[in-house]
Amino acid sequence: MEIKNIMRMTMLLTVIAFLGSCTTDKAATVIEEQEDEHKEQEEGTAKGVLITPAQAEVLGLTTATVVKKSLGNNIKVNGFLDLHPQDEANVNAFIGGNISKIYFIEGDKVKKGQVLARLEHPDYLQMQQELQQSVNELAYLKTEFERKEKLYKEEISSGREFQKARSDYYSTQSKIKGLKAKLKLLNLNVNKVIAGELFPTIPVISPIDGFIGEIYIRIGDFASPGVNMFYITNNAKTHVDFRVYEKDIYKIKVGQKAYFTIANKPGELIEAHIQTIGRTFEDDPKAIHVHAIIDSKVRTDLLPGLYVEGRIVESEHLVDVIPEEAIIKEGNRSFIFIKATHDGEENNDEKLAFTVVDVTTGIKDAGFIEVTFAEPLPKGTEVVVKGAYMLSSELIKGELEHEH
Repeated sequence: MEIKNIMRMTMLLTVIAFLGSCTTDKAATVIEEQEDEHKEQEEGTAKGVLITPAQAEVLGLTTATVVKKSLGNNIKVNGFLDLHPQDEANVNAFIGGNISKIYFIEGDKVKKGQVLARLEHPDYLQMQQELQQSVNELAYLKTEFERKEKLYKEEISSGREFQKARSDYYSTQSKIKGLKAKLKLLNLNVNKVIAGELFPTIPVISPIDGFIGEIYIRIGDFASPGVNMFYITNNAKTHVDFRVYEKDIYKIKVGQKAYFTIANKPGELIEAHIQTIGRTFEDDPKAIHVHAIIDSKVRTDLLPGLYVEGRIVESEHLVDVIPEEAIIKEGNRSFIFIKATHDGEENNDEKLAFTVVDVTTGIKDAGFIEVTFAEPLPKGTEVVVKGAYMLSSELIKGELEHEH
């Protein structure tokens, strides 16, 4: 009986030990799996990509900081970049002549008063010679007029002689004024001409600061009076001409903020404000013109005539925004790449580091999207706004290589 009890106790202890061993192994396995999962999560949030500057150039990477803009509650508009009439000029000749020199080509920047071209024609020399001759005659005619006037007052000379002398003097004086005015219009130095100098060519002068948009002449052409030779635009004075449809007119006020994008830079939101509101309708479509002054730093790539898509802010609600193409989506997850500081193993390590940051997205408008972060990004953080999908491919490629 005692032997049976001893055997039963031994078997029970063995089973308990076995079960305890299994439980311990299972618990250890669970803990290990949890640690691996936590480690994978930590590694996932810290994922990044290292590339060289040359690779970044090939991928077309562009970075920019997160900005605050007003999205939603906006009036959608479109239009064109435009210039005020005083900021564009057609240059032509007052008096026709043959083109002897052209100093600029399309796209060149010019200053007001710069010589664009030179014209030559015998008429230019003739006018200068007439002025010189008339000035020389004027001194004699003045003396003759004063002499005849004195004789007339003393009743020695007839009134007819006095009147002729006076007429010749004042006619020549008037002629000189007219010739001087003509030569000034031809941009010649009148004082030098009077002093005896003759200019065989006349300069064609730029009336404004700006850029040469079109050149309509060639060497040897005859430039007729009133026919355009150059077209110049002052692109620094470019403004936006929005078209606002009838249903939205009552919402527009002078001073309202506006944002717009241009076709050749879709990821860049340019700021403006409403300056004037038109008072006449276009027939098709039914809309008015609204002029807006550009507040962003003026650049020469804002060319008159470019099509724009814009938003006029009806109510201000500032949020953090980035271009839509900066967002990468994987299922329900949205993330971006930010430029990070990378300390290479050697001083000559010039690789660029980009880190993945998860974001929550919101309102979309005008090619931009509202974003929020679990933790605020440090001020000045650069976000990849172009080439993010290419960078994402590099990230996946790196993960696959790591697995193998």
